[in-house]
Amino acid sequence: MLSPKKVRHRKQMKQVRHLLRGKETRGTKVSFGEYGLMALEPSWVTNRQIEAARIAMTRHIKRGGKIWIRVFPDKPLTKKPAEVRM
Repeated sequence: MLSPKKVRHRKQMKQVRHLLRGKETRGTKVSFGEYGLMALEPSWVTNRQIEAARIAMTRHIKRGGKIWIRVFPDKPLTKKPAEVRM
């Protein structure tokens, strides 16, 4: 799974203005290869989701192609556990 090697702080602060603005307008063209995978709605993509997509794609194409993964999960997303006081 993907994760950063060295980070200065374990957790980042959330930027309130830039949380899930909508669809991305930059970087929507396929730079490598012929096909691409596109998100239909704004959401966070975790390292497990990226790994699951990579495994599914490699099973489907078998030895017939190459996969480029151009997203990296470098922003930690944390959450309080269930039934815990504030």
